[in-house]
Amino acid sequence: MKFTSRTIGFAALSLLLLLFAACSNASTSSPAEETTSTTNTTETSAPAENTNKTTYPLTIENFTISGEGGEWKPKVQVFDKAPERVVANTQSAAEMLIKLGLTDKMVGVAALYGSVTPDVADDFAQIPVLSKDYVGKELVVGASPDLVLGRGDLFADADWGVGTVDGLNDMNIRTFLQTTNHKGTLDSLYSDIAQLGQIFDVQDNAATFTESLKTRVAAIKASVADQPEHSFAYIVPATEDTITVSSMQNDTYQLDALGLLRLKNTFDGVQGEVSVEQLITANPDYLLLSAYAGSPDIDKLIQNLYANPALQSMNAIKNKQIYVTDFSQFWGYGYQILDGIEKMGQEMKANPMK
Repeated sequence: MKFTSRTIGFAALSLLLLLFAACSNASTSSPAEETTSTTNTTETSAPAENTNKTTYPLTIENFTISGEGGEWKPKVQVFDKAPERVVANTQSAAEMLIKLGLTDKMVGVAALYGSVTPDVADDFAQIPVLSKDYVGKELVVGASPDLVLGRGDLFADADWGVGTVDGLNDMNIRTFLQTTNHKGTLDSLYSDIAQLGQIFDVQDNAATFTESLKTRVAAIKASVADQPEHSFAYIVPATEDTITVSSMQNDTYQLDALGLLRLKNTFDGVQGEVSVEQLITANPDYLLLSAYAGSPDIDKLIQNLYANPALQSMNAIKNKQIYVTDFSQFWGYGYQILDGIEKMGQEMKANPMK
């Protein structure tokens, strides 16, 4: 059959009119139909790509220390990949990595001065112990780590130090100083956990862990919401027969945590040594101590405090209000401080002021 140009033009015009009619019908569809169409499209689309992943190289803002006990100065650490071999310079730092699911990355831990909580005990037992005391640089470097982390004031070349930040970095070993150890608060703890989540690409674990800690913090606050503020003083367990008082002036992390129980430092703002006479005059409601592996006999020290004739006018002595925390749960600069605060709160509630 032969097609003329007029026939072709007419057919094209007819097809155009049919398409226009179809579009008009589609534009008058009901809102319900439009919703159904959109929903179906969403359900059949490909899942969104997970963007909560670390992109390497990763730059982390951290610190170095200028000399033993010196000034903290900002220093970045660049990670080309997630660390595979990690040394923690304290027990508490190692336990934090366990909580983040990183036990298999640990090649060394030191400073076992506190008790290990049951929920991490099995994992902790898998980590090589470089030293039960503070560990030196030689043993740390001998473990061939690609990251050393933990308490900042232990990054020194002294016998008790893991080596300086600059020295370790020069050996291509990255470092991470816990900021809880530098004018720290509980917010510093959350920040440390978030940064470790980035470094090891375990952000989801870090977020879940942090939320669990914040839930515990809220519960502690709620447990004392109807109670008045009380004062405390911290006794350093130097010997069983002496009274050594710390003003805790620079211990911001511990003070922030104690504040959850509405506890106020008696010697807030006091610089230098605190005498026994100042302690008696200040008359705190509570006395606090910490026990550590190798510490003097804490029970004997408490007995001596209660029996000391010079202290009998103090509220803490008269009301039997002395409380002991585990070293790692107070001076570990990790999440374990909440364990200590919760325990202390329970003991105080069981032994109310008279």
